[in-house]
Amino acid sequence: MRLQEAAGPPAASARPASPAEFARKTLVIAELEVRKLRHDFTEVITRGVQPVLWLLLFGQVFSRARAIPTGGVPYLDFMAPGILAQSVLFVAIFYGISVIWERDLGLINKFLVSPTPRSALVLGKALSAGVRSLPQIVVIFGLSALLGVKVLWNPVTLLGLILAAVLGAALFSTFSLIIACLVKTRERFMGIGQVMTMPLFFASNAIYPLSMMPLWLQWVSRANPLTYEVDALRTLMIAGAPSHFGHLGLAVDFGVLLAWCVVLVAVGAKLYPRVVT
Repeated sequence: MRLQEAAGPPAASARPASPAEFARKTLVIAELEVRKLRHDFTEVITRGVQPVLWLLLFGQVFSRARAIPTGGVPYLDFMAPGILAQSVLFVAIFYGISVIWERDLGLINKFLVSPTPRSALVLGKALSAGVRSLPQIVVIFGLSALLGVKVLWNPVTLLGLILAAVLGAALFSTFSLIIACLVKTRERFMGIGQVMTMPLFFASNAIYPLSMMPLWLQWVSRANPLTYEVDALRTLMIAGAPSHFGHLGLAVDFGVLLAWCVVLVAVGAKLYPRVVT
């Protein structure tokens, strides 16, 4: 069984896992989670509907209004990376409910009694959320090309964009897991998830630049990790799109996203056992 393979012999729990062993266990957990997607591929299709509606309806209307300053970039071009970030956020923010389902099915106890490090369990789940975000990239890129968005097709920038999307999905799915560990019921989790998505989205630079916001909201936006994900996606996806953070924009973006991921994985690893108590 894959989980037993990831766990290794019981004696391994007495010593810390080596980096190679930790990476192997993390990837096995991620593979277990991604395998669920193969059995329910309709999720990929339904998740692609929302970004299509945003680009076709909201984007087309506001691109005609020309009321939002975008630094010389057409509004639809400006908006496309923000909608990609939004779709990744919406996929990831409800990912924690799977932890509650696993608890109800008795799977959490099997994970917790294994010698697999808690951080590997959490990180593996976070990486699987990143893999689930990849179809969103295909949908957004395909639709953007049809709508005439000036998308960069450079292989290097595409790899950077995939990395930014995976980091964003890992970050918000881990945040979702932390919420699931604290509230422990599906009803409370869904309520909190729905409350969190809109503030995270609108308090970012996804559909308008930071310069349009009042000063207090600019400070909130700079503390919002979605702002840095959008900035990285926009810089890597759209030709001529400037970064909000200057020449070191991508370094700042990836540094902030990675820092958030490390902190949230550490917190999630501490809280993960609490979901069964």
